[in-house]
Amino acid sequence: MSSIKPLRKAVFPVAGLGTRFLPATKSMPKEMLTVVDKPLIQYAVEEALEAGIEQIIFVTGRGKGALEDHFDISYELEATMKARGKSLALIENIRQTPGSPVYVRQQEPLGLGHAVWCAREIVGDEPFAVLLPDELMVGTPGFLAQMVEAYHRVGGNLIGALEVAPEETDKYGIITPGAVDGPLTEVLEVIEKPKQGTAKSNLMTPGRYILQPEVMKILDNPVKGAGGEIQLTDAMAQLIGKQPFHGYTFAGDRYDCGDKAGFIQANLALALAREDIGPSVRAFAQTLLS
Repeated sequence: MSSIKPLRKAVFPVAGLGTRFLPATKSMPKEMLTVVDKPLIQYAVEEALEAGIEQIIFVTGRGKGALEDHFDISYELEATMKARGKSLALIENIRQTPGSPVYVRQQEPLGLGHAVWCAREIVGDEPFAVLLPDELMVGTPGFLAQMVEAYHRVGGNLIGALEVAPEETDKYGIITPGAVDGPLTEVLEVIEKPKQGTAKSNLMTPGRYILQPEVMKILDNPVKGAGGEIQLTDAMAQLIGKQPFHGYTFAGDRYDCGDKAGFIQANLALALAREDIGPSVRAFAQTLLS
């Protein structure tokens, strides 16, 4: 489809306080919590870059300086490592081109829809991706790369889709499905946190979106939704029927790192998959479980 605009920009809503991980997040952004040896935000940024994203847009809040520092040059660290003959590969590959990352503030915690809206001037009249770093997606290729490949075929809006247990549907945005074509599912409706027993499916939206810029115009006049917040789900719902809208089921593993158990599971799973530390971690885990 020649009319499909290229996807160049990605928005990362990272203004949250991370209260579920206190006291760890009292002085450290929750997005800087590490899974093995890499912070959550880095996994998400690497996923975006793999998918061809050119501009990273962080929607931040107070106390997020460590996040900005992480993607900047660390002169003292690099000079010391060079003097000691150590490789800089692990830190050089996370540097962003000077001027490339953009940081905008969400001054009040009014919800995901509001956070995305805060990036409207940077997004402009282009399609854009949204990635929630709390949701760690592990696969080859990454989740966003899989979605981008589908976007080039169908255009419009795409949102991640994953099956959850029916009794958990009241915790997430839930898709009402239409026609299914492999991993693509036509979206007839999307409802944020439907009441228990009312969901039309068990397909939830796990924090990955490719959206058309028209959603920003809807967010210009927001209505508070579930939890009294401005929900991105409610704005997206207004595009259904006006633009192509599909869910894309991820071929890979998802870890909910906004949840303590999910965070520990992610650390264990990714550690076990590593050649350098996997054997010793596995042996230790076996002694605990024996």
